[in-house]
Amino acid sequence: MRSEEWHLTEDVEEFLDRAGDFLRSRPALHNTPLTTIEKLRKPESGTEATLLGRLETADGEVRAILYRPPTRRLGVTRLSPEQAGTLAAHLADLGLTLTGITAEDGIADAFIEAWQRHTGATAVLHQRWHLYRLGELTPPEPLPAGRGRRAGGPDLGDVIRMCGEFCESVGETPVPDSGNWAGTRFADRHFTFWETPDGTPASIAAATTMVAGMVRIDPVYTPAPLRGRGYAAAVTAEISRTALAAGATDVVLYTDPANPTSNALYRRLGYDRITDLHGYHFT
Repeated sequence: MRSEEWHLTEDVEEFLDRAGDFLRSRPALHNTPLTTIEKLRKPESGTEATLLGRLETADGEVRAILYRPPTRRLGVTRLSPEQAGTLAAHLADLGLTLTGITAEDGIADAFIEAWQRHTGATAVLHQRWHLYRLGELTPPEPLPAGRGRRAGGPDLGDVIRMCGEFCESVGETPVPDSGNWAGTRFADRHFTFWETPDGTPASIAAATTMVAGMVRIDPVYTPAPLRGRGYAAAVTAEISRTALAAGATDVVLYTDPANPTSNALYRRLGYDRITDLHGYHFT
């Protein structure tokens, strides 16, 4: 095997100059680092820098990347178990603090085993995800009464309200409101409603800005009193269609494995499961 070495930096443009092609080579698998690192190109004033790293061979081929944002939660792309163990030892030797890791399940397990051995930290599983990629879009038939509509400026109140309800329903913090909206992860999303014939927003879906031909749909939410009527499927199909029409080559979304209803819905729409990820907290 050719020798490999991790190179760490906080310079986003330097990192993308060396690792950008690698990230863009698998936009579906790399969807989260692509969107995360793209945001770093327009940093907020006073924001702590994100640590970026690339695993590079002696002849300059990038094999993997990592990113550690101010939360100190590590994200890594696909590694072999040996590479994951070596990375854990390397970061421990550098004295870096980690609050957790999010990675494909086998990679996370290998990293955690080595991290515990080198630091004594305990890892606690806090979330699992399925990652789906859209194959051939199959809109639901029949569609529920109403229409899909792109949310605009006058809709901001409804957007904030429904995103807040979504966060409360899944236990995510901070819960968006009119005071903190600009600082939430939803503020730069593009929202679509499925609205009933009388104009009531019945379901909402959001899409990230396209990066490397990739769009991620997140979140999809229907208020509890309106569930079971096909609104979530309709709005997901609508926002997926819009992404494809805009030129997206990879449309992806994450699901909770414990929710069979949503997983079945996305499969019916043409989404294929491509991998699983695990998120751990470190004590």
